[in-house]
Amino acid sequence: MRVYVPLTLSALAEAHTKGELGPGPVTAYGVTPGLREWYVSDDLEELEYAALSRAAAASLRMIAGAPGEARRRVVVAVDIRDQDASADPDRALDATSLGEVRIAAAVPLAKAAAVHVDAADAVADVSAAADALGAADQGDNDAQFTVDGAEDHELLWFGIQEIPGILR
Repeated sequence: MRVYVPLTLSALAEAHTKGELGPGPVTAYGVTPGLREWYVSDDLEELEYAALSRAAAASLRMIAGAPGEARRRVVVAVDIRDQDASADPDRALDATSLGEVRIAAAVPLAKAAAVHVDAADAVADVSAAADALGAADQGDNDAQFTVDGAEDHELLWFGIQEIPGILR
């Protein structure tokens, strides 16, 4: 199963130094039954993209909670055994947890398939989205529009061996 682990740039640096994502439990996003039902698609690529997008939104929340953090969303795609990821069935259709899974133990970074990171031209929109997230959560439509603006930026794909260059 491919899962998408939301991070920040500083958390990516820590994972690179330690050689693992963790400690566990690690929150990630994958193609869960709840995500399938919400997205209403049988196309695995589309479903995985939806899971990646959920992880990017979680990364934005991490950034919003850390004012000094670099304003670039980070998601690490990791291949794990299906039985290593568990979804909470009581929250399966909760909009805030669609696709969310937990991995009990730290995940070796060597299991990562790719790293997805915002390009430099996304920083202003990601920063504005992080600043507007609280108001958007309270129902402010203008703030939600600003948050949605970050989603207009596609995350770039990098191989794991490129992490040192990402961190510079």
